[in-house]
Amino acid sequence: MSKSNKDACPTETALDLIGGKWKGMILYYLCSDIRRFNELTRLIPGITQRMLTKQLRDLEAHGIVHRKVYPQVPPKVEYSLTKLGKTLKPVIRELEKWGQGYLKS
Repeated sequence: MSKSNKDACPTETALDLIGGKWKGMILYYLCSDIRRFNELTRLIPGITQRMLTKQLRDLEAHGIVHRKVYPQVPPKVEYSLTKLGKTLKPVIRELEKWGQGYLKS
């Protein structure tokens, strides 16, 4: 989705960027800490390595997630939220609170 589309719905844009089955969980875990790929795989039951790679690349391409590669053997890669991604923290926390309330009702 292009940032320059003046007629785009802001809510639809946000949901396109962070919606879907896996992105919310990825962002949830990145809100609290820098994570490595295998750590995210363990934290998110059911996600395949291929899907995690795809979702992380998409979030990275949109400037929400930063991928840091360390020049060592074996390779070490860490994922964190960018400055833009950190602006999603209150949104993710509110979604968490809403979900908790929903599950209690």
